[in-house]
Amino acid sequence: MHTLRRREFWLGALVIGAAFVVYWLSNRQYDAGRGDLFYLADAFLHGRTWIEVVLGPFDVIYGPDNRIYVPFAPFPAIVLAPIVALVGPVSADQLEPAINAALAAAVAGLAWWVAGRIGVRRTTDRLALVVLLGFSTQVWWVTTRGGVWHTGHLVATILSLLLIAELFGRRRALLLGLLVGAGFLTRAPVAFAAPAVALWLIDDWDAVAGQGRALATRVAALPWRSWVLFGIGLVPALTFFLWYNVARFDTPWESGYMLATLPEWLANQRARGLFSLVHVPMNLDYLFLHAPTLTRDVPYFRPDGLGMSVLLTSPALLLAARAPWADRRSWMLALAAALVLVPTLLYYGGGWFQYGYRYFLDSIPFVWALVALGMVRRRPLEWWGWALIGWGVLVGLGGVYWAYNL
Repeated sequence: MHTLRRREFWLGALVIGAAFVVYWLSNRQYDAGRGDLFYLADAFLHGRTWIEVVLGPFDVIYGPDNRIYVPFAPFPAIVLAPIVALVGPVSADQLEPAINAALAAAVAGLAWWVAGRIGVRRTTDRLALVVLLGFSTQVWWVTTRGGVWHTGHLVATILSLLLIAELFGRRRALLLGLLVGAGFLTRAPVAFAAPAVALWLIDDWDAVAGQGRALATRVAALPWRSWVLFGIGLVPALTFFLWYNVARFDTPWESGYMLATLPEWLANQRARGLFSLVHVPMNLDYLFLHAPTLTRDVPYFRPDGLGMSVLLTSPALLLAARAPWADRRSWMLALAAALVLVPTLLYYGGGWFQYGYRYFLDSIPFVWALVALGMVRRRPLEWWGWALIGWGVLVGLGGVYWAYNL
């Protein structure tokens, strides 16, 4: 057992190192020019909620007294604060390609570890899951493009993987609450996974749902203590969120997204509602139907930056259908993925500028975990599963090209 664990450790380290090299080679020459999170981290370190530099014409909030605010969720800036404290915001901004490559490599390393936690034992299957998440989804694209919009995706993916690892591990309710809260302060839709997490904490489903039992008995069988601890874990993030809004805009209910500067066409979208049913057809199109234009020049297709069907970019996620649906955990993972997708489909932004549909990244870790569960219960991944993953990698490689050429 000791030899096996040591082998897994060194393979995981190799995965992280190899992934970092690929990500860094992909993004090292691209300057997103939007290191807002580094300047926000510096602001926090100096007791401010505003930054002192304007990094672009859009996605900026101009507050009273000529203060500049960042509209994006603040937890990634807290994560980056130690780096900023060491080298300063300007140097950290210049190091952003390497920092994002490291975050994405952490995603790959966690995919290796979490796959083992879920129960995937075959080395080839675990490597397949690493490649699927790290290079056959929009993780590769957001790492290559960088910038304030995309770093948050990487941090949120890390938090979701840690959440899944804990769900398949000790299920410590307080820690689960802290992770969901941190996810909320990183990518708000992640918080919608909370009901699925709460259901996961139920130990005795027969006592809770069993027919013929008295209602009082069924209610008593619910994990009230765990739910209370889970709720306590959410409190720090919710408290910080409300305080942060009051500190910036004198109201706990204004997050800043309604105040950010936008290009005219996006401002017109937002005017129809920050979240609204009117945006659902657009987002469904970007998620499932939108296709690139075919061309005569290499690489023979051209995306428009609005979106691209997940069936084209990440068809291997369909392997989630192989999950053991007799296992309640499969349904809870599917529920988490669906609930996280709800605010995404209602949102005005559509994900622009993007290659694929990057907002779906908030749901992908839960879909990916379903793929892993399917690998636990079935034979080694068939050739067609590898082919689906390989197709996604080829499309992802095209994303590296278009990151520099769109």
